[in-house]
Amino acid sequence: NAGTEADVYISVYGERGDTGSRQLLRSQKSKKFLKGQTDIFAVEAVHLGCLYKIVIGHNGLGSGNGWFLDKVVIKDPVTDLDYTFLCHRWLDQGQDDGNITRELPVTDASTFPGRQELELKREKTWAAEKWKFQKGITLQFYNKLTHGFICLYPDSRVDALGDKKNKYGKVFSMRMNA
Repeated sequence: NAGTEADVYISVYGERGDTGSRQLLRSQKSKKFLKGQTDIFAVEAVHLGCLYKIVIGHNGLGSGNGWFLDKVVIKDPVTDLDYTFLCHRWLDQGQDDGNITRELPVTDASTFPGRQELELKREKTWAAEKWKFQKGITLQFYNKLTHGFICLYPDSRVDALGDKKNKYGKVFSMRMNA
């Protein structure tokens, strides 16, 4: 009972405007919006530039009108980019929060130039640096203004006064507490 027989509408928003509300009429499947099914629609519109959100919903009419929407993917034929809008919620007056319309922001990393490369670098950096955030680690930074050390302890305490006689008297040091 996750599909719907209601009329489904979408509005697509981009940096150059929006499509206005469009009913999703002709799917490549014979029956639309069935549980576990991926439906594909062609929506004609002027090129909107980079997409940033959609508003999707249904009219609430028909038997079994509640609908569980996983995600919407929009393929831009001009730039060949895929824009993903994650939902994973009910559009149903009797389920979830009772809304039959959702505003979904873009979640696809490929919509921002260089974003995938930055994400890969972030993952590599995190793999190299995550040890600093494990249980029992104390981070210690040298404050040039006070000429003392600032310690960030594993129990979330911060010693911001700075110990000027710290035995690790280096510009930047870290110590591990067992």
